[in-house]
Amino acid sequence: MYKKVSLFIIMVIIGALMSGKVYSQTQSKPDEELTKEEAAKLIQDWQAKVNALDDQLKNLDSDINSLKQELDDTKKQLTDCNDAIYKMLGITAADVEAFKQQLGIIEGKVREYQRMNDDMLADKTDEIKALENELNALRANKASLIPEYYNKIISLARDIKGLYREKKIKSYTVGTWAKDKDCLWNIAGKIDIYGDPFLWPRIWQGNTDIIRNPDIIFPGQVLQLPPKGPKTSEEMKAERKYWREKKEAEANKETTGAGKQGE
Repeated sequence: MYKKVSLFIIMVIIGALMSGKVYSQTQSKPDEELTKEEAAKLIQDWQAKVNALDDQLKNLDSDINSLKQELDDTKKQLTDCNDAIYKMLGITAADVEAFKQQLGIIEGKVREYQRMNDDMLADKTDEIKALENELNALRANKASLIPEYYNKIISLARDIKGLYREKKIKSYTVGTWAKDKDCLWNIAGKIDIYGDPFLWPRIWQGNTDIIRNPDIIFPGQVLQLPPKGPKTSEEMKAERKYWREKKEAEANKETTGAGKQGE
């Protein structure tokens, strides 16, 4: 390839000389043809430059090949070291890969929890505890002794500990309807509680021990107020059941009333 490039450059210079368009870079004047000696000298100069560039390119190729060889040697040394560690621990590369994937799943869950606010984390205490137990189980895996993964486990354990939040439960004493207009809807709508009346099922489900019918609460009752947050699946399920039973009761009432009028 280098010879072809050199030959091409020389042919271009000769072609230019033959056309009378190349001028001396030192003493020739415009429109003055080069002598044979000047042309030979110019070609010689260009050939020297081409040769120098060829040598430089060859040196760079040699450096690249040396670096590639060094990289391959380093990779082999790393593989040999890992194989020695695996053999010492009595595990295989497949075992390490499986361990790495399990650790990656836990790491992903931790990042997901870290994006939650304090109230949401307070509701996830059981899940966080399960995640902590899962990480502790991985510690029994021999692959956890590999420095890379050992340090990651220590870091994840610290992150999981930082996810725990105490559940903030406030209480509210029910007032009278005449004075306070207290019902679950209005209580949930109070700015200092949830500021959202549609969250009334959260209060109901947090106090099922004293609230049998969410339409009926009594003055003096002390209601526990779970932290503000989106309704859980259980709360939404209870709300749907409430509206379904309420609709059925009203339909039965209308049917009974119509039957009595028909008599």
